[in-house]
Amino acid sequence: MSKEENTSQQSSSAQDDDEPDEWDKRIFSTGCADENAKLTDCYFEKKDWRACKKEMEIFRACWKKHNNDERTSTKDA
Repeated sequence: MSKEENTSQQSSSAQDDDEPDEWDKRIFSTGCADENAKLTDCYFEKKDWRACKKEMEIFRACWKKHNNDERTSTKDA
């Protein structure tokens, strides 16, 4: 593959990544995309959900606020 072809392929891949995929659309539809991102980032950094209790509570409050627990039939544990 030539250098030009490689550069062209990389730029088209970057453009594809800017479009929201099905997962992104589902997360955005919950109204809690920012909270989800912060929770995911916390887990990525700490590798332990227990260290992300604050982020989890913020996400859980947002989830309930937008009535997503009814939409997805989730239950409090």
